[in-house]
Amino acid sequence: MTASAATQTNALTPYNHVAQPHFTLPPNPDWSFGQPIDATPDGKAWMEGLKEGWKVVDVAEEDPAVMYKLMISGVVPRPVAFVSSVSLDGVENLAPFSWFNMVTGNPPLVSIGVLHNPSTGGLKDTAANILATKGFTVNLISEPFVHNANACSIDAPPDVSEWDLSGLTRAPSVHVAAPRVLESAFSLECTLFSSQDITNPATGTVTTTLLLGLVKTVHVRRDMLTSRGLVDPERLRAVGKMGDITYARQGAMFRIPRPDWTPEMVREAAFHPAVTRKGENGQGPELPTSIKT
Repeated sequence: MTASAATQTNALTPYNHVAQPHFTLPPNPDWSFGQPIDATPDGKAWMEGLKEGWKVVDVAEEDPAVMYKLMISGVVPRPVAFVSSVSLDGVENLAPFSWFNMVTGNPPLVSIGVLHNPSTGGLKDTAANILATKGFTVNLISEPFVHNANACSIDAPPDVSEWDLSGLTRAPSVHVAAPRVLESAFSLECTLFSSQDITNPATGTVTTTLLLGLVKTVHVRRDMLTSRGLVDPERLRAVGKMGDITYARQGAMFRIPRPDWTPEMVREAAFHPAVTRKGENGQGPELPTSIKT
């Protein structure tokens, strides 16, 4: 079955409402420093794909619409910011954006890239509202209301609020005028920290506005929290965006500790059998003097 055929509605299996996010062991729990990827059957199969070669895309020569589709299909999965904003005239707007992420925790900042209207070249309602009123909320999307959120990607006129189309519920914010989404288990009240127009260097055209939001208040449902006071991904059931109109749910998750730098770690890597073989050809790593044997 081809990829296009597999995504046709009549070829898809029903949504599995029973499946839940869960934790498993990592893919290679016995991995050690210096171990090459082809040391496991899965890694070896992955490296077999190199035989097909590479497609090298010269961005300057490619159509921007093609680049857009390629980029969103490769930079995955992406978290989705479900952004609530209000215009100076009091018109409420609600829209999802997957050019979104956390920037830093101190101060707590999030980033949202808002593409300009492709037909007019002007600002979309969300960017215009935030630049004008300086406040907005970011609401994370969970599986139970993904259809409601996706409905807000409709190209409604500026004087039409997506709230009524979504079937979702407004909840009051503390610091900003824009309401948060009651159904979202994790919401951020933000004020505009800074903005940056993104200009295509080849054409001089402003295509996107990058917005940085300073988080003023976090609203998190208590039933989402672990005993440590952190959000439990198994309970949050957040969705992300893949390419085109594809969403992804959280399935099997695994934890891999971040390593600490120690002389033993470097020695383990340097004397891994695969690395030693490379060293015999003059291509291996040079050990620091302090830990050479």
